[in-house]
Amino acid sequence: MSWHAHLQLHYTRDGEGENARTIALDRHEGPLRVLRRLYPEGPDICHHVIVHPPGGIVGGDVLAVDARLDAGTHALITTPGAARFYRSDGAQAVQRVTLTLEGEARLEWLPMETIAYRGCIARNELTMHLAPGAESMGWDVLALGLPAGREPFDHGSFEQHLELPGHWLERGSVRGDDLLLLDSPIGWAGHRVLATAWFAAGAPLGTTRRDALLDGARSVIDAGTLAAGVTASHPRVVVLRVLAPRVEPAMQLLQAVRARWRADAWGLTAQTPRIWRT
Repeated sequence: MSWHAHLQLHYTRDGEGENARTIALDRHEGPLRVLRRLYPEGPDICHHVIVHPPGGIVGGDVLAVDARLDAGTHALITTPGAARFYRSDGAQAVQRVTLTLEGEARLEWLPMETIAYRGCIARNELTMHLAPGAESMGWDVLALGLPAGREPFDHGSFEQHLELPGHWLERGSVRGDDLLLLDSPIGWAGHRVLATAWFAAGAPLGTTRRDALLDGARSVIDAGTLAAGVTASHPRVVVLRVLAPRVEPAMQLLQAVRARWRADAWGLTAQTPRIWRT
């Protein structure tokens, strides 16, 4: 049996001035829903934890998340655990995320990693629509197989699609038997974890802010040992890429970069989502 699940999130601004609050409405169809809504930073920022109770995604499943943020809202969306694409008998499994932000809205898209199991046929899509003044930071972490469990990703396929339409597009595919890509020093270089993080805006960032984001990320990269780099691929986007042997060091780097970007771009401390500590 295939699951078709759809979660809609709508963030609105309630109240004015010091009494203003980001509130959220959610509607779900199928097994994809909100686990918790938290306000650890006060009423301005809504932390949402979303879950997929079946625990894995198999061939024929389609999971869709649509998040819409009204002007002036700020939301942080995360998950309590990894998204897992399991072996398929031939049908593709799809996870599709659409993020739509109005002016002056802010969104942090911070899910845990995605694991592509041996034999999966999967597609992972994320598309952002940002109005002028809106800004979003987020990441996508892909782990191929279970290296620690000696279960390699030696067959199957995974397609990735990350997009800010008209300004930035990351699209690629990897097959488990494509060792030329996976083991080449100009490919994955033997690693099996690829992470991509971004800071994206609905208008050009400006030289000063862009350079601050680049310098902040580079200071974190230089303090570690992972293969990583950060570029301003477009005036509206700063992109960080990381290769790692395991998920944990990649996540540690991403969280450190997020802390710098939060401080440099928004003047906020690096509030850690509570679910990451449980």
